Amino acid sequence: MFDYKVAADNGSMYNTPPCWAIYICGLVFKHLIKLGGLEAVRANNVTKAAVLYDAIAASDGFYNSPVDPAARSKMNVPFTIPSNPELEKKFVAEATAAGFKELKGHRSVGGMRASIYNAMPLEAVEKLAAFMKEFQTANA
Repeated sequence: MFDYKVAADNGSMYNTPPCWAIYICGLVFKHLIKLGGLEAVRANNVTKAAVLYDAIAASDGFYNSPVDPAARSKMNVPFTIPSNPELEKKFVAEATAAGFKELKGHRSVGGMRASIYNAMPLEAVEKLAAFMKEFQTANA
């Protein structure tokens, strides 16, 4: 148990609070409130994920999400090109050249993975979905 009298006697604290982390959390919380709060951010994330999962579903099997729909993430959307896994390298290269960074999937799983965390705007997700459609058309 912490003895507050001892700390007061020598003018010290039991430990130093993580000031930088507290400051950053405060900035994040203010930003989330400015965006409309947690419900608004959640709704935006649901919309962004739906854009990508719908693009995958609309590809007539060109793209596939290897995750059961009940367990799909709203933050990381993995997908593959099951009919031709070699096209995945081309997809990543062309996507990178088009400005979409870090789409390469996990080294042990392969495929691609779009990370669409809170800071990713809906417009960028829509552009990725459009790129996916263009890539499919050019490589089907």
